[in-house]
Amino acid sequence: MATNYKQLSDSIRGRINPENFILKKSFSDELATLSYSEVLSYIRLAMKGVEPEYTQKSKDAGERVKEHLSRELSNVVFRYQGSVMTDTHIKGYSDIDLLTICDKFYSYDASTMKQILNVPEIKASYRQTSIEKIQNEVSKSSYQGSVLDDLRNLRLDSEKALKVVYDICDTSKPKSIKIKNKSLNREVDVVIANWYDDVKSVLNDKGEYRGIQIYNKDTHSRGNADFPFLSIKRINDRSSDTNGRLKKMIRFLKNIKANSNHDIDISSFDINAICYDIEVSKYQNLSFYELVPVIYNQMHSIVTNQSKADSIVSVDEREYIFRGKSLKLDNLRKLLAEVEGIFNDLKVAIRV
Repeated sequence: MATNYKQLSDSIRGRINPENFILKKSFSDELATLSYSEVLSYIRLAMKGVEPEYTQKSKDAGERVKEHLSRELSNVVFRYQGSVMTDTHIKGYSDIDLLTICDKFYSYDASTMKQILNVPEIKASYRQTSIEKIQNEVSKSSYQGSVLDDLRNLRLDSEKALKVVYDICDTSKPKSIKIKNKSLNREVDVVIANWYDDVKSVLNDKGEYRGIQIYNKDTHSRGNADFPFLSIKRINDRSSDTNGRLKKMIRFLKNIKANSNHDIDISSFDINAICYDIEVSKYQNLSFYELVPVIYNQMHSIVTNQSKADSIVSVDEREYIFRGKSLKLDNLRKLLAEVEGIFNDLKVAIRV
């Protein structure tokens, strides 16, 4: 049965522009030139970013929460994470993650750093300036307080502060507090965390290379380190270098997944890695519809070539996406099937 691209396009419109804001004239004119082909119009819509008015409301909601918490909390810093910060979100009503980071202490990968310093063969592989940075990190005096108690108190104090301000404030989730700003019609997830530095972070003078560990209220524990800030920077920088093409590919796959009738267990984190791995030279000068075969070829290579699959790493280069994860590869095959159908219909449309 032929794919109903008009229906799929309407689905995207409803998702990225639920209040029917007037689209920029340049984009409306571009769609008008594609009206002869429903598949081309669909691809262009699937690559489009959410209208700035929606994104700004999400950011405004986060800023208001930050203002409230700033008045009540001490020894904290705030950062944002998630797809809103890279403009790769595909929902007009996207929520935003506000990291509330305890600044009284930070954790670091002590075992690896000490191994580098104490094992001659490993130490010899590092430059002297790098060794000095690691030595400086290890030699710092350790924090004398209770890191878990500090994080628990920060979580409880944040709950108390937000409940006073927001009628809708869900504190039941172990890793976040979810509030809703009713005037802006946006949700904000407040996540309690601490800083974490690994060797890469220390050698790169921290900054965007720093990681975080998220606090879990139910288990009174911290999770494995995440490194969201480097990923945000890298996606933004590369997309800027390619005139937005990287983000178009990411949004395309997210929208295809969202429109699928199948349950496809591929995360935004995975999609970012798949697209970021593509050599820039393969797409930096292409038109939007020419990006589809680039995406298809990348996905096809991953599912048919085990060494290629094993080589795909996260944008922050700290995690292998498919290595030893056959189930995730099966899910990528499902997503590839969706893309292949669009690719085949695109070839027909262009031939016509």
